[in-house]
Amino acid sequence: MFSNFKIKVGIAAAQKTQAASIGFNICGGALPLAEEYLRKNGFVGNFDFEYHVEYTECDLASTIRAGLYFMQNISVDVIIGPPCSEALRSMATLGTLYKKPVLGWGFVSQSDLADMTRFPYLVTVLPTSQTLGYATNRLLETYKWDKVALLYYKSDIDYCHGVMNDVEAVLNDPSLYSVQVVLKAELDVADNDTSNAVMNSLKSRVRIVLWCAQLGGEKRDYMIRTAQLGLDNPEYVHVMLSMRSIGFGVQTFVGKTTFKESGLTPVWEAFSNVSDGLEPLAKQGATNMLVIDLSSDVKDKAYLQYMQKSMVNYTRSPPISCATLECTNSTASGMGAYARHLFDVFYLYGIGLTRLGSTSSADYDDMGKFMPNLVTSFDGLTGLVSVNANFSRMPLYQVYGLDANYEQISLMNLTFNNGTTYISLNYKNESIDVWHFWNNMRPLATPLCGFLGKNCPIPFWDQYRVLIFVGAGLILLMITMNLICFYCMLKNRRDEQARINSEWQISYVKLRELEKQRKGTSKRSIQSGPSNITDDSRLSTGSEFCENYTVMMYEKEMVLTMKYQYMNLTKSDMEKYAKLRKLEHENLNKFIGLSIDGSQFISVTKLCSRGSLQDILSRGNFSMDYFFMFCIIKDIAEGMNYLAKSFLRLHGNLRSATCLVNDSWQVKLAEFGTDNLLEEITPTKKRLMWAAPEVLRGSLTVSQMDPSADVYSFAIVASEILTKKEAWDLADRKETYDEILYIVKKGGSFPLRPDIITDVPDVNPALIALVKDCWAEDPEDRPNSENICVQLRDLMPKTKTNLMDHVFNMLEEYTSTLEVEVEERTKELTLEKKKADILLSRMLPRQVAERLKAGQTVEPEGFDSVTVFFSDVVKFTQLSQKCSPFQVVNLLNDLYSNFDTIIEEHGVYKVESIGDGYLCVSGLPTRNGYAHIKQIVDMSLKFMDYCKNFKIPHLPREKVELRIGVNSGPCVAGVVGLSMPRYCLFGDTVNTASRMESNGKASLIHLSAAAHSLLVTHYPHQYETNSRGEVIIKGKGVMETFWVLGASGDVDVVSMSNRSTPPVTNERWGGAARAPEARSVSPEVRSVSSHGSRPGSQHMNNNDPLYRQYKMDSLKI
Repeated sequence: MFSNFKIKVGIAAAQKTQAASIGFNICGGALPLAEEYLRKNGFVGNFDFEYHVEYTECDLASTIRAGLYFMQNISVDVIIGPPCSEALRSMATLGTLYKKPVLGWGFVSQSDLADMTRFPYLVTVLPTSQTLGYATNRLLETYKWDKVALLYYKSDIDYCHGVMNDVEAVLNDPSLYSVQVVLKAELDVADNDTSNAVMNSLKSRVRIVLWCAQLGGEKRDYMIRTAQLGLDNPEYVHVMLSMRSIGFGVQTFVGKTTFKESGLTPVWEAFSNVSDGLEPLAKQGATNMLVIDLSSDVKDKAYLQYMQKSMVNYTRSPPISCATLECTNSTASGMGAYARHLFDVFYLYGIGLTRLGSTSSADYDDMGKFMPNLVTSFDGLTGLVSVNANFSRMPLYQVYGLDANYEQISLMNLTFNNGTTYISLNYKNESIDVWHFWNNMRPLATPLCGFLGKNCPIPFWDQYRVLIFVGAGLILLMITMNLICFYCMLKNRRDEQARINSEWQISYVKLRELEKQRKGTSKRSIQSGPSNITDDSRLSTGSEFCENYTVMMYEKEMVLTMKYQYMNLTKSDMEKYAKLRKLEHENLNKFIGLSIDGSQFISVTKLCSRGSLQDILSRGNFSMDYFFMFCIIKDIAEGMNYLAKSFLRLHGNLRSATCLVNDSWQVKLAEFGTDNLLEEITPTKKRLMWAAPEVLRGSLTVSQMDPSADVYSFAIVASEILTKKEAWDLADRKETYDEILYIVKKGGSFPLRPDIITDVPDVNPALIALVKDCWAEDPEDRPNSENICVQLRDLMPKTKTNLMDHVFNMLEEYTSTLEVEVEERTKELTLEKKKADILLSRMLPRQVAERLKAGQTVEPEGFDSVTVFFSDVVKFTQLSQKCSPFQVVNLLNDLYSNFDTIIEEHGVYKVESIGDGYLCVSGLPTRNGYAHIKQIVDMSLKFMDYCKNFKIPHLPREKVELRIGVNSGPCVAGVVGLSMPRYCLFGDTVNTASRMESNGKASLIHLSAAAHSLLVTHYPHQYETNSRGEVIIKGKGVMETFWVLGASGDVDVVSMSNRSTPPVTNERWGGAARAPEARSVSPEVRSVSSHGSRPGSQHMNNNDPLYRQYKMDSLKI
């Protein structure tokens, strides 16, 4: 039976350091929760995880000790933590030496951790705090703030200190917007005097304050201080810098309210069920705050709520099984501030394992193969997680504020591309939407009257009163006229630009992913059903394109989208997209628009449900005749001709993958006009297979190409259609991509071109000649697109004019042959069903197999009287040591094949054979009265006779001896399991039979008292038996057992008298009463399956080399 591969996970945890944020007792449950979420989403199906936890408490020595233990002693596959930057550097260094991936979480946002040369195997889901500095600089530039103060709270790990150092370094960068850092100071929650003194000093020096705090209590303390010290008036703006994706929220479970969007508790609420009376004060301080934080848009909010409530229970329960004092004393719900980051980084690792596509340890231990699989993106519990090539998160920062109802709102998005910070505003009216708590006015970095209010400017009226009276009329008139004219011009231009942009710009939020279909559940039966899979070439759910297309929903319709890297669009680019949207032709795929407000650009076009021409040809499941091919080629030529006459001049990327096919089998060209989005991306060698020789030689861009390049690409596509094979038929060619590209680029008198060999009859040679003219080496020798369309119209067959009518005729012909094919498939299915029935009958009893085939549940069934048989080859271990593995298999096969024949002769049911062990039963599943004891005894005697004459071919001097145990009594039988169902036996009768075998002797049949009584009662004088006497049986106490010597008349009297075991007499039973009282033992309930392991047994003779014990699951009946 297949078993999952086990991944060993080493965890360097902390439970006393910053316990509210990274304490393992309130964060550790994120690992099994992430594993559960991975399996729910179809990942890590072939892996199991084993967790090893070492509490390093962010101590360097403990970290190094734990890292060496993980990598040398238990050889873990991945290491998580420690959740502190300094300790993580040491662990990442060990990961580099031992080539193990290290997953970072917690306070690990320092910029040096993204250094690939130092830490090539370190992966985090936290962006560097340096990016926070760039986002902060961009915010200050947007609102023209050039003087700031930097405040941060003291902690034992100096997290905020490190963040502020990185932010300060960015603010001091001369190439960026100039910002003066007026004050940088540390706050301490425990030192009110010093903290108040620092904050009071702000009044005379600065109005824009950038501050950082680790814990929710510190954030609330800052808000209360601003309100108490009068720093909450409209002149001040307090910008909190955070990287936890929580904004104004805090991760606690005792909050009275939560934000609608994030589901988190507002930070101004008390962190206890009883209010401390300071909530109104903290709330007032929050009104003068903005927050720069990572995007906290969590899609699966329900699972986030579930995680928050279940964190502690998952930490205490297996597989984590945390039993430390901190874990046992934790409250029943709630989670640490960085628990979501731990969840996301382990979820990222699980995606990487699955994307690797291998369960070989050699593959996921090879960092060169494994690490690139971590460069991906997914929707995590900290928002959208996009990991770049440096294995650090691509940040999407948001600036949060509060609306009039104290609900958290996003004011702007800050994204990064090519070292530039881009800003996207989410509000329309700045004064109302942003500054409603600041009297609808943006605060200034320096107040008009100065920081002390003593430098107020002289009122304009008092200073220029005389001049106003002199020139008021003229100036007022000129200004009014100019303003009116300027306003009209600006408004008209803005309205016109907005109208043009609204036609082709699509908001990212309007695009929706398609919902995936849920998989069906399995039933508790073995039942064949009709297949629902068809060979339909239409698109069903999700994308079936060879290219990187994605099917999405836009305005309640399915559309085709393609993602591009974010770039700067010029004015000419925007004008081109406005024109592109107006292009209309029956052979062009309609360009709907472009989404440019997300992390990537997304082009949106009409959906062609049959996929691309390359998809159809690669599937090879559709028959095309000449007329079908001709119509497809003609459609491509018409679309190419229209583009040649448009402002685009040419397509520039014409391939079979960009020729899409709609429901009516009409070809539509796609990906035209978007060449500027691909300029910085080097095309793959496969894409260059359609490029003209002059394009390859000069590495020309689309803007540098001539329309003749499209004609060459058209010829290559036409050759694919005529041959119904991929371009250049690489599967049957000896040349590789590089060789073909080199030969085509080289050119010559006889240039290399694809072979046009078609199996379709009636292909017009003139069409093949036209295709060959189109791929001429000299661009001047190629016909133009208009000439190609004229020639194709002349080559149109006169008898057929409509492709859909032709397709319907093809379907009618196909239907006529379908009935014969169905009949043949039905016969094959019947034959295979008979084979399956025969195989099933060999695995399960006939009655049970019939019920399972009928889809019925097999209920457990009790049997009042059955006989269970166990046998074992004596000294099998010693015997097998003298044989090779193949000889052992052949020996057991010869032995048990003949045993199976003997079983069939006596009507006994074989339950299982494991190694040299053999288990049978009589009396079930078909009841046979008391004949079961006779059948088992007769079979046992046959086994013994066969073993006496059995010779081992390669060991002729060795003899095979059996040890047999038999017991009779009640038993329960039933089918257990859904996958590979097993017919199992349950009851103490099975255990006692096993004990009879394990306590027996070589070449003897050992009967329990119950079996002996049944034998002599119902079949008297037919068998010779001999009492062994009282024997101590493990788990049973003292029992009297018996030997079966043979059938009456077949036993040698002399040999009977030489037996070492005396018969049982009445006197012996009387003496037994005076022996020490045997310990009372309750009967054990044992189970045996038709495919599983046998009951536990133990030899009383410890000198026997075959002494062993079988483990067996038990079940109370």
